[in-house]
Amino acid sequence: MTETEKTTRLPVADDWDRERQQLRVDLGARMKTVRQSCGYTLEMAAQRSGLALSTIHKIENGRVSPSYENLVKIARAYEIGMERLFSAEHEAAPTTRLTVTKAGEGRKVRSRNFEYEVLCNALAEKKIIPLVTLVEKRAPLTPADLESHTGEETLYVLSGRVELTVEHYQPVILDVGDCAYFDSTLKHGLRALDDVETKVFWACTYTDVAN
Repeated sequence: MTETEKTTRLPVADDWDRERQQLRVDLGARMKTVRQSCGYTLEMAAQRSGLALSTIHKIENGRVSPSYENLVKIARAYEIGMERLFSAEHEAAPTTRLTVTKAGEGRKVRSRNFEYEVLCNALAEKKIIPLVTLVEKRAPLTPADLESHTGEETLYVLSGRVELTVEHYQPVILDVGDCAYFDSTLKHGLRALDDVETKVFWACTYTDVAN
């Protein structure tokens, strides 16, 4: 290849690299918008899809290109057609800063040990994810049962009793009307203690993870 040919080809390669990066960024932004419009935190999306939380974060921020298999997993987890991840026509554009969810009308989401009712999910780009959560009774939590992520959380017990475990602290039992607030970067977990319906109001802040 002559020096002239090299000079001619290099800008083309550079243009493709820039275009590929932009495509990656655009896809990630759409995937983040779809996830938030569904009312899912990164943790919930990871649980439902089976992908690592860090993988979803990197995809959403244009740092990696998702494989076809991962796109299928995400679309199934969000209960949407995969085309929605690629079409700008489906992007949620918030037109209001107020939304109301009437009793029992939230979006139901099932994860391993919880059933969430996602509230006020008509409002995109929320900084707080409000949930009513049905907590299952299970054996005392082990370190493997605990999870961490960025942000902060607060929970208020609506019915039953729960045991909250937060890294570096002794487990605490919360009764109806009790409230807890903690740093989500500490490993944490929650379980019901009794054979009764156990519900908490749970609110998580949404912030991007750094890695």
